[in-house]
Amino acid sequence: MTVSRVVNGETAVRASTREKVDRAIALLGYSPNKAARSLASASQLQVGLLYANPSAAYLSAMLLGVLERARQSDTHVVVVECGVGDDAVTALRGMLNGGIDGVLLTPPLTDYRPVLELLDDSGLQAVTLGAQHVERNISTVSIDDYRAALEMTRHLLALGHTRIAFIIGSNDQLASRLRLSGFREAMNEAGVPVDESLVVQGDFSYRSGLKAADTLLRLESPPTAVFASNDDMAAAVVATAHRFHIEVPEALTVVGYDDTLLATTIWPELTTIRQPIADMSHAAIELLETNIRNDRAGEPVKARHLTRAFELIERESTAPPPK
Repeated sequence: MTVSRVVNGETAVRASTREKVDRAIALLGYSPNKAARSLASASQLQVGLLYANPSAAYLSAMLLGVLERARQSDTHVVVVECGVGDDAVTALRGMLNGGIDGVLLTPPLTDYRPVLELLDDSGLQAVTLGAQHVERNISTVSIDDYRAALEMTRHLLALGHTRIAFIIGSNDQLASRLRLSGFREAMNEAGVPVDESLVVQGDFSYRSGLKAADTLLRLESPPTAVFASNDDMAAAVVATAHRFHIEVPEALTVVGYDDTLLATTIWPELTTIRQPIADMSHAAIELLETNIRNDRAGEPVKARHLTRAFELIERESTAPPPK
C-alpha cells in the first residue's frame, strides 16, 4: 500500500519512506502496469495534454474545448507545459511512465519528430491538433489551412490589393507551410507576382509579429495589406502601424488567422480566419477517448483525420488600398 501511494503521488507518506521507495523503483527499473491500472479504474480515462504554444489566446480556446469534453466524459486530463526540444521528449516520457492512456498533442509539438517517434514506439493512442500527418498512424483534427489561406488572399485581391505581404508562422510547422502555399496559389491564379521582399518569417508569437511588421513598414515600397499567419502576429502589425502613424485600414489593411479572443480586443477589430479551436479540441479528446476504448477492447484502431469548417470573418481592419 505504501508503494502504491508513492507511485500514485499521494501525500500521506513520510519523506524518508518516499525516498526509500523511489530508490527501490529506480534499482528495479519498475514502471506501473498501465493495463492493471486501467482495470482498476475502467470508467475513467487518464489523458495527457502536452503543449508548448507561444499564443496564450490559442491555448485558452484550446483548453476550453478539452476541459468541457473531459468534464462530460469523466476523463482526467494531465496538462503539462514544456519547451520544444529535449524538454518535450522528457515531458512525454514522464507522462508515459505515469500510466496515461493516451496523448493529445498541440502545435508546435505536432510537428516535432522526436516526440512523434516516441509516441510511435510507445504504441500509445495519440491525437494531434493541427495539420494532418498522413504519413504516421496518428489521428488528427484540423481545418484546411491551405484552402483557408487561399480564400483570405482572394479576399484581399478582391478589395484591390496587389502589394500583399505575408508573415509566415513557425517554419517547422506543416500548418505554416500550407498557409503560405495557399497565399502563393491565390496570387498565382490572379496573375499577381509575389514580391519576395514582402514574405517574411515569424514564429506565431506577438514579438515575432512586431519584428516582421517593422521590416515590412520600413520598406521603400511598403505593402498595402499584410496577411499574418495568426492573430497574435496580426495584432503586432496593427500596433506597429499605430507606432508608425499609419492608419488601419485606411492606409494599411491587416488580416489574421484563428479568430482568437485577441481578434476582437484590439482596435480596429481583425478580419481573420475563424478556426474553431474549442470545437476542434473537444473533437480531438472525444476521438482519443474512442480510440483508447477500442484499443482496450482489442479492436483495430486506424488513424482518422477529421476536418472542421473554417470561416472568413470580416471586421474593421480591411479596406481597399489607398488611392
